[in-house]
Amino acid sequence: MPAATTSDSTNNPFIKSLASSNRTTRDRALDSLRTYLHHPTPFSELELLKLWKGLFFCMWMSDKPLNQQRLARDLAGLVDALQGKENVLGWFRAYWTTMAREWGGIDALRMDKFLYLVRCYVGKGFEYVRGVGWEDEKLVEEYLVILQEGPLDLHDGKIPNGLRYHVTDIYVDELDKADTGRNAPLDMMLAPLRRLGKESLTKAVRKRVGEALDDERLKDWVNAGAETEAEDEDAEATEQSTNDVDGDDDDEFRGFEN
Repeated sequence: MPAATTSDSTNNPFIKSLASSNRTTRDRALDSLRTYLHHPTPFSELELLKLWKGLFFCMWMSDKPLNQQRLARDLAGLVDALQGKENVLGWFRAYWTTMAREWGGIDALRMDKFLYLVRCYVGKGFEYVRGVGWEDEKLVEEYLVILQEGPLDLHDGKIPNGLRYHVTDIYVDELDKADTGRNAPLDMMLAPLRRLGKESLTKAVRKRVGEALDDERLKDWVNAGAETEAEDEDAEATEQSTNDVDGDDDDEFRGFEN
């Protein structure tokens, strides 16, 4: 087990409790953390990394599949407690930094619960962007940069390929769940994957990305865009036709001229 007891543990009251072997202690610490995160005060990068160190070990100590799945969803739900865009984006960045750092130390018996946590966080990221608005291109870009510099980073040797593979595999699946209305800017959302598939030096990564981009569900966004464009054109034509009819009504019939 990676060392949970560090100097960080003594500096932050949450970390030691979150990493406790006692489930009741961990649950209480998580409840307290949720309240703490609700404060509008900006969190520093270092503070968020310390909190995620504790949360990582909170997941590490969790046993039994149902408890682990519930905890993973609860950890993803912490995003909802955060106030302000900078805190939210900083939280996601600290999460991915922590996962990349600790991934190599996760043993086979614990891997499934961390894979599920990754799925929850990929989905939560898309849900967050959707909640603010897909049309907010600046936010979309800022969030995608976190993915590009995190699990989908091209050149950082500290990012384990196992993490890259998993995020690539579930990317479209979680986007599909988050964007049932097919309103997301698809080209922007797929840009990190396309870049990874085009520029990665690892053949296995390129192959994995190619399979993800061949997902049949991606056609739904293309078709939805075409339907929206056609509907706009129909609406414009109908409006023009109505205006023409209204214009004709202005020419009142006054009988035949002699």
